[in-house]
Amino acid sequence: MATKSKQTIKAEEIEISTRRDFLKKLAYGSLLALGGTNMASATVRSIIEPHKYGHGRLFLPHEEVHHSLIHSKLSKNTQSTSKRITPAKSIHLVHTQTGDKLKLTYFEKGRYINNALHEINHLLRDYHTNDVHPMDTALIDQLYDLKQTLGINQPIQVVSAYRAPETNAALRRISSGVAEHSYHMQGRAIDIRIEGLQAHVIKKAALSMARGGVGYYPESNFVHLDTGDIRSW
Repeated sequence: MATKSKQTIKAEEIEISTRRDFLKKLAYGSLLALGGTNMASATVRSIIEPHKYGHGRLFLPHEEVHHSLIHSKLSKNTQSTSKRITPAKSIHLVHTQTGDKLKLTYFEKGRYINNALHEINHLLRDYHTNDVHPMDTALIDQLYDLKQTLGINQPIQVVSAYRAPETNAALRRISSGVAEHSYHMQGRAIDIRIEGLQAHVIKKAALSMARGGVGYYPESNFVHLDTGDIRSW
């Protein structure tokens, strides 16, 4: 086995020493760039702590804090922007059978307002029995989006909304157009008119949204909306 000469060994030691000096200077220069001349007395050991900041990558403490602050700031900005871009939703309803009216904001700051939903549920009750049932919020949103699609300010006139089972059964006895398992009984359907608009205009706007069932009743001048499968009749 060949042995290295003293001259060769000396040359390798100089190369290793030079490489160490280069790495120290590189790290030291990075520290000065980050912290300015006041950081000149810091040592390389205080800059690089792989056992503390992770394996496989050397983290500068100032770098970690910097990224943490940026992430925190971005997170707060994203949340703030999300609240700003989520629109408040208002609805204006008039029940043609009871005369009840309401105009209120039911969705704000990314959430539904419980008190407002209670008022909506009461107006949309079965007026035959006075039974109140929770209405599907997706249905309320359909009404809101319909208003936006049509670009109207006038109230939506409610012909029929929630139906108690006995009311639905009674209507089936006098009309073949009433479904046995109607979405009205689940608080997922509503029949509406809008003053100044023909039913076919409302139907066309509702169909363009593709949000559920749309029924067209030109003889009675109303449109049925529900949150079931997308279909029309």
